[in-house]
Amino acid sequence: MHDVSFLLGGPSNRTATGRATEALAYGANRRGQPEQGSRYLEAYRVRFAEEGAGAVSTQARPELEGPPERPTTESRTNVPSQRYQSLGYRSKRVLLGPPLKTSELVDERITKRVALAVFSSDPISSTAYATEEILRVVVLAGALALTLPISLAIAGLLLLLVISYRQVIDAYPSAGGAYVVSRDNFGNVVAAVAGAALLIDYILTVAVSVSSGVGNMISAFGHPNPLEHWQVEIAIGFIVLLAWGNLRGIREAGRIFAIPTYLYVVTIGAVVAIGVFRVLTGTIGKVTYSPSDQTALIGHNQAVGAVTLFLVLRAFASGTTALTGVEAVSNGVSAFRQPQARNAKTTLLVMALIMGSLFLGISFLSGHLGIRPFANEVPTVVAQLGQHVLGSSQLGHAFFLLTQGATLLILVLAANTSFSGFPLLASFAAGDALLPRQLRKRGHRLVYSGGILVLSAVAIVLVIGFHASTSALIPLYAIGVVTSFTLSQAGMTKRHWKLRERGWRYGLVVNGVGGAVTLVVLVVIVVAKFTEGAWMVCVAVPLLVLFLLRTQKTYRSEVKELKVEASQRLAPPKPRHEVVVLVEDLDQATLAALQYARQLNPLSITAVHIAIDPDHARELSALWARVNIPIPLEVVDAPDRNLLAAVEETIAERVRPDTEVSVLVPKRNFAKFWHRVLHDRTALGVFRVLGEMDNVNVTIVPFRLGRRGGGASVTPIASADGQAKRPVRAT
Repeated sequence: MHDVSFLLGGPSNRTATGRATEALAYGANRRGQPEQGSRYLEAYRVRFAEEGAGAVSTQARPELEGPPERPTTESRTNVPSQRYQSLGYRSKRVLLGPPLKTSELVDERITKRVALAVFSSDPISSTAYATEEILRVVVLAGALALTLPISLAIAGLLLLLVISYRQVIDAYPSAGGAYVVSRDNFGNVVAAVAGAALLIDYILTVAVSVSSGVGNMISAFGHPNPLEHWQVEIAIGFIVLLAWGNLRGIREAGRIFAIPTYLYVVTIGAVVAIGVFRVLTGTIGKVTYSPSDQTALIGHNQAVGAVTLFLVLRAFASGTTALTGVEAVSNGVSAFRQPQARNAKTTLLVMALIMGSLFLGISFLSGHLGIRPFANEVPTVVAQLGQHVLGSSQLGHAFFLLTQGATLLILVLAANTSFSGFPLLASFAAGDALLPRQLRKRGHRLVYSGGILVLSAVAIVLVIGFHASTSALIPLYAIGVVTSFTLSQAGMTKRHWKLRERGWRYGLVVNGVGGAVTLVVLVVIVVAKFTEGAWMVCVAVPLLVLFLLRTQKTYRSEVKELKVEASQRLAPPKPRHEVVVLVEDLDQATLAALQYARQLNPLSITAVHIAIDPDHARELSALWARVNIPIPLEVVDAPDRNLLAAVEETIAERVRPDTEVSVLVPKRNFAKFWHRVLHDRTALGVFRVLGEMDNVNVTIVPFRLGRRGGGASVTPIASADGQAKRPVRAT
């Protein structure tokens, strides 16, 4: 059944000569110019001259007595009382808090104390597992005494990197780190390599840190325990929690995560200090293992291997995981309060001192006390060290649990360094068109929300794929960050040589030596860990580089097509403008589209119906004739029921070089979600197909259902005797 009832009559026509004359005069002289291209107005002028004012219906065109006025607050009945808020926006307000204004960005910058927690939690937390990674290699040769010398070599490399990155901060105070250094000194390709390596390293940092933290938490409850079966799910929960905290804003995240960082530094620092004191005073002996524990140790019932150069290099490569996150401060200089560069350099130095002292202390005690790692990583080396140093007294056990809790928190929150660095780096790369531009947009709380969500999603995939195993993820680790170290130092070396600024010789030596050392370290890591899983990173980095460069090429081709030259001018309008209104049914949505078509004032308006159902097409034609709409209806047969193809062919017939074709597609907007499910998406399909045609413009005309006052405003059609026709009801 069709119920078509719209007004064919309306307010009485105003035919006073003075009023009509004023309306026509205003239409002609508005803004001091005649209205151009108005065939309707010209027709009124002709009829007015020939038949008099009574023959002209001013309802066909709004009556204008003067310039249109802005509606007052009281008269804007169709304007909502508050700003529009989508479901997603309201959800963000609930989960993340009220939105921050762009002007508040300066207030989101952080102090050195907060920055130490935000940017340094990763390198500081690596002290909880870096020593264990060295031990997992040297224990195979029974060479626990090599733990401290290898750790000293890594600490020396850390010192070299800190000096180098302080120079990077001086040279590039606007942030960017290895990526910006590589871009400015070597170009886009090398910058893409540095960016890809760092992005992968940030993702691995999240997966490794959270997995290691969950492993330490499970260690606190002994072995076996029920939590071991939920390791993956717990790790995913922590990643989601980290994402939520960072989506709330960098300053908010710093406040949330500062306490665990400092708690870990204090508790592990206390364990190291107590352990060193007891070693010096001779009040502590070596760690002993029960027969049942010995069977779970790495290297049990295996022949002791020889101490070779390759074994030492493997141990060194494993221990370089302690260096991950060192570059994060240089990437995030813009997040510091003024003076940004000086605050960043101070934070970098303090981070290196804390990290180096804890790392060397744990390595010294582990080697001296004969601590050996377990194959299943439970308990961890740090857990064994804390339990042995603090003893089994009630106070010692309580402090041990506090230490394990702090270790869990710092390891999980170490991923926060990546949640700070990854979005910043992604925004830099997106600014250079290497990544999708959406990653440049600041979100609800002035952070780069897109980068945070991408990082979380990929890290969760890794945790699931590697079952939250730290030892399985570690071989993939460090390659990316050491690659960025090498490129950064090489770029700074080239910069010093090219610019020769004050102190360039010192910088040339520091960065040149640093670049050579990190290149050797990179080769060692790749060779030593290639078969253990490093090959995956060696494949992933080139693939990501290809993706970055392909993205940049795509954006550049778009810019080439879209750019506007200063000499360009707008072309004169085409002499013909035709409007086609696609009609499915005769309803209020169709009437609204037809009314809008008349508002466009084209040369011709045609309603087109694609006859998918012949019976419905005949019924629509009959109804159209009865209602007497002054716009012709053209019915196009589609025997194969391919609606989109029929629309495309019909519109193509009207396209000519001198004609602009506007296609209006009525679209019903539904107030409730479940109403939308009951209807198809034909309008969007038509938009997609016709959008590919030249000289064709597609406009979707929305009609809002489920809201009051949503009916179309239809011009009444008078009968020959001047009386309004009665509404037509067709069944």
